[in-house]
Amino acid sequence: MNYTDTHVHIYSSKYDADRDEVIRRTLENGVSKLYMPNVDVDTIDAMLEAELRYPEVCIPMMGLHPCDVKKDFERQLYIMEDWINKRNFAGIGETGLDLYWDKTFFEQQKEALRVQIQWAKEKNWPIILHCRESMEETIAIIKEQKDENLFGIFHCFSGTLEQAKDIIELGFMLGIGGVSTYKNGGLDAVIPHVNPEYLVLETDGPYLAPVPHRGKRNSPEFIPIIAERVGDFLQKTKEDIAVLSTNNANRVFHHFKS
Repeated sequence: MNYTDTHVHIYSSKYDADRDEVIRRTLENGVSKLYMPNVDVDTIDAMLEAELRYPEVCIPMMGLHPCDVKKDFERQLYIMEDWINKRNFAGIGETGLDLYWDKTFFEQQKEALRVQIQWAKEKNWPIILHCRESMEETIAIIKEQKDENLFGIFHCFSGTLEQAKDIIELGFMLGIGGVSTYKNGGLDAVIPHVNPEYLVLETDGPYLAPVPHRGKRNSPEFIPIIAERVGDFLQKTKEDIAVLSTNNANRVFHHFKS
């Protein structure tokens, strides 16, 4: 089996005590690539250290998380832009919009998102979108900015079937994670009715662990649990989902060479 976790913060301090063990178990479970979204300027060093320690497994992206857009966001973007001009990254992210935690800097979030969309288009890299409580607002900005160079993943998708179809129409993938295993997650009304060529798997570790680990630290080793659930929805085997989702991930990140 060859799985890809398209979104995991394996550099997080939540893994500091046992990162080597987590990655060993992850590889044993057939998960061979871990795409790491950046959060802010303070996470860059830890992310790049993970890449250095686990080359070919831990693959970095560069972006500013919407929850970390504050008064100094332009300074943070300036530093990140310098990074993307110095070396290759797998994508821009994670960026996007968040109306769940704090709405104070929502206008700045939109400005930061538009800047990072331009980076993605100029580089022809995928963009990784966070859209918690802001699915419609995020879709609207993507529609406004859309051209042939804008593509990527709506990470941690938990929206409606109509929103899923809008996203696929825009050429974006749906990132499916632990929410798919939740009793009231809502994805049972979406996944069976969308083109599976637009589904990728993710954990968002250390957050949003799938059942039966819900409420505990998430881990990329749990990707097969998510694959099994997606397979149930699509009436496919876990092995089918491994092939399908990894092929989809490879299409998104096709440009990247470390």
